[in-house]
Amino acid sequence: MQIIVIAAAFLLSAALSTAASAAEEPSGEQVFNNHCRTCHTWKEGDNRLGPNLHGIIGRKAGSVEGYSYSPSMKDAKIVWDEGTLDKFIANPDSVVPNNNMKPFVGISDAKVRSQIIEFLKSNPQ
Repeated sequence: MQIIVIAAAFLLSAALSTAASAAEEPSGEQVFNNHCRTCHTWKEGDNRLGPNLHGIIGRKAGSVEGYSYSPSMKDAKIVWDEGTLDKFIANPDSVVPNNNMKPFVGISDAKVRSQIIEFLKSNPQ
């Protein structure tokens, strides 16, 4: 009986540890806010220091109405997909040299980039 109680306690402890770990992981919106919101929003029509990122997947680079892009972004022959966006978030200059993303130099953490992209794909309203 004592072994069963110890095993049950161990399993409960492991389950609680896993649940606590999952609860501590930030949401995609939190990650976006931490890394992007200083300049961007995901709300359609709400351009700030950077253009809004609503519906960015499938959109031509440099095409948001009412935003003044750098010449290099306007002339970029890019339609944003997950892969291109991932590369851009990792190192903007490697995808579109001379863009206006300064002083942002990129996010090296692939998990963080993935969370941002998944959040943007969801087109939250």
